[in-house]
Amino acid sequence: MATTTALPRKKIQSRNKVSQDIPDIPQRTRELFLYAISLFSLLTGFFFNSPKEILDGLLRIQLSPSVLLSDFMEIGNIGAAFVNSALMMLLYTRVAKRSGTLVSGPLMASLLTIGGFAFFGKNLYNSIPIVTGVFLHAKYRKEPFGKFILPAFFGTAVGPIVSQISFGFVLPHTGSMILGIAAGLFAGFILPPLASQFIRFHQGYSLYNMGFTGGIVGMLFMSIMRAFALENNREVLLLKESSPYLMVYLLLLFSAMVLFGVSHDRNWPKRLLHLFKKPGQLVSDFTASDGFSVTVLNMGLLGFLSLGYLYLAGGTLNGPVFGGIFTVVGFGAFGKHVKNVIPVMAGVYLSNFVFHWEVSSISSLLAALFATNLAPIAGAYGILPGLLAGFIHMAVVMNVGDLHGGMNLYNNGFSGGFVAAILVPILDALNINKYTWEEDL
Repeated sequence: MATTTALPRKKIQSRNKVSQDIPDIPQRTRELFLYAISLFSLLTGFFFNSPKEILDGLLRIQLSPSVLLSDFMEIGNIGAAFVNSALMMLLYTRVAKRSGTLVSGPLMASLLTIGGFAFFGKNLYNSIPIVTGVFLHAKYRKEPFGKFILPAFFGTAVGPIVSQISFGFVLPHTGSMILGIAAGLFAGFILPPLASQFIRFHQGYSLYNMGFTGGIVGMLFMSIMRAFALENNREVLLLKESSPYLMVYLLLLFSAMVLFGVSHDRNWPKRLLHLFKKPGQLVSDFTASDGFSVTVLNMGLLGFLSLGYLYLAGGTLNGPVFGGIFTVVGFGAFGKHVKNVIPVMAGVYLSNFVFHWEVSSISSLLAALFATNLAPIAGAYGILPGLLAGFIHMAVVMNVGDLHGGMNLYNNGFSGGFVAAILVPILDALNINKYTWEEDL
């Protein structure tokens, strides 16, 4: 979704008084925080299903074509989806550590996004070839893999390319699996240079840069497949019977985040208000500018805000909604905060009263959650442009999925790239006042 390519700031930031005396949370503690989330998900999985049921469900998940929308809570079972998410987070947290990557805002966003989408589309089988392809790109460039860790992790958005080619067509499985893995390796190999260029398209005002990149790559592969008369079966598979314990899991997780934040930084109210002043344009690492503790607090608050929207809209929890909430929370370390996401979510909500979609439908719920990739527009230009961004996003996202045929899990990131690329030049041309912010309160 995002890359480490920074854009020149258009505003000169003033000296940072609030950032002084930020509590130093060591890397080991940050790593344990990520491991704790993973282990909590792992244990939760065994609360829902027996070990045998989870193993059977995990197998079904690995063999799924995984195109949008494939709810792993339905394809496997709820327990298997939790275990799949936990295994993915544990694996890639370990990969990041082995690559020498420090736990920062961007890394936290990428890992929680992986954990979220492991409920609907990402699994070990379809993600490893993508990450390996990026690794091969790093080797070809003779550069450390850690430099490309974000394109590798966010790039797992195109995992359905691997799964669909392997299991989604009427082809011999041995040959199709080889072809699917090869396609994943190639997709991963080309992702880093594309992502570094496409960020200029939307100027960093769409946080899901890899979502836009993945949409282009997915469109390329889907075009080739359609040239061979191969079309995806894009049946929407969603959990039929939700469980109230899914809400309990999220409430416990977000409460723990809030408690962690307030207990590790006694100056958290002032520092949180300081964080809310940030526009959030790429690249905004809140752990560096405002501290790890307040960043985790912000993540927890975004989790509660997401649940509040779900309640307001009358939606239910399933794999895709879980993925959306996890992604919002993850990017609470990398560009999103309560102040800049509310206008965008409100814009999506209001659009349902104009367009023909139901506010409680899965498409509308996901649009509201993932449209927050446009939060920097609200953060930089103000509330009304943020509302407009969410409103337009709702219309655009419903039409771009056919371009990549569900091969890009970050469909809202694909849409957000277009919306930002359209809106930002217009706002600049109309001399809409930027949101000016000070480093000191």
